[in-house]
Amino acid sequence: MGYTNSSLTEYVKLSPNHSGQRVRAIDRITPHCVVGQCTAEGLGDWFAKTSTQASSNYGIDRDGRVGLYVEEKNRSWCTSSNANDQRAVTIECASDTSEPYWMNEKVYAKLIELCTDICRRNGKKKLLWFADKNKSLNYTPKSDEMLLTVHRWFANKSCPGNWLYARLGDLASKVTAKLGGENDGTTEPVQKKYYRVRKTWADAASQLGAYTVLENAKQMVDKNPGYTVFDWNGKQVYPEVAEGAANGMMNADCPFMVKVSVPDLNIRKGAGTDTVKTGKYTGVGCFTIMEVREGKGSNAGWGKLKSGAGWIALDFCQRV
Repeated sequence: MGYTNSSLTEYVKLSPNHSGQRVRAIDRITPHCVVGQCTAEGLGDWFAKTSTQASSNYGIDRDGRVGLYVEEKNRSWCTSSNANDQRAVTIECASDTSEPYWMNEKVYAKLIELCTDICRRNGKKKLLWFADKNKSLNYTPKSDEMLLTVHRWFANKSCPGNWLYARLGDLASKVTAKLGGENDGTTEPVQKKYYRVRKTWADAASQLGAYTVLENAKQMVDKNPGYTVFDWNGKQVYPEVAEGAANGMMNADCPFMVKVSVPDLNIRKGAGTDTVKTGKYTGVGCFTIMEVREGKGSNAGWGKLKSGAGWIALDFCQRV
């Protein structure tokens, strides 16, 4: 059969990391989280290295730009499964670096648009999401159907992260609607918007409740010190986020540069003054922050140094 590539592509850098022309017709789409707020160029440079031993057909960067890295006619190395990648168009999406691997509105909107384009060019009228590994992998899509699959079904990974995983039903519904198809019950309904009270977003077991009214969630937190209100995107909404977020120092901005003006800023092994010091200091200078976490002893949060030396308190940093 003939294969085409998406006209939504804004950047092309073809990777050597692929298996040549696929041996199965396309009937799946597998979206992934990059685990970083990448650019199309940066992701292309990464996939261009043979040492990376990975690739994807497309990538969506933090600004919603689409990069093409492996043509649709070829099987990418993306999902830890030859059987899946032979049938799937794989898409890496810019995301936060920690769970729930949040993606911004530009990325999600472009993912809907790109999936619609992939389905349309491959003669599909419906995009299906079952939210069940066994049901999905044992299902044979009809000639006009495309199936969503995820990396976590084939490897011990969180990918595509809980943020996007919770929205795959919404993704399938929106794409099917754009294609002019009907949701006949094979696609899950759109996610309801709840405020969740937990110790951390990743600690679902600690959840005290889910509320449609924010004030009710806040009252629960006030009665239970150590808990936080998160919205349906996994973003903290109460108590107010650290000062660093307002200064452009949060996971959504990573990586970014900060300036340290004090010579004796401690480097710690973890994000908080309750973790041990490494015995080293940053000194005065500029440093790259790869991840931001909340932690004891810093109102603006803690930043992980690109060098791997450890974590520093962002209270003493200025973004540059």
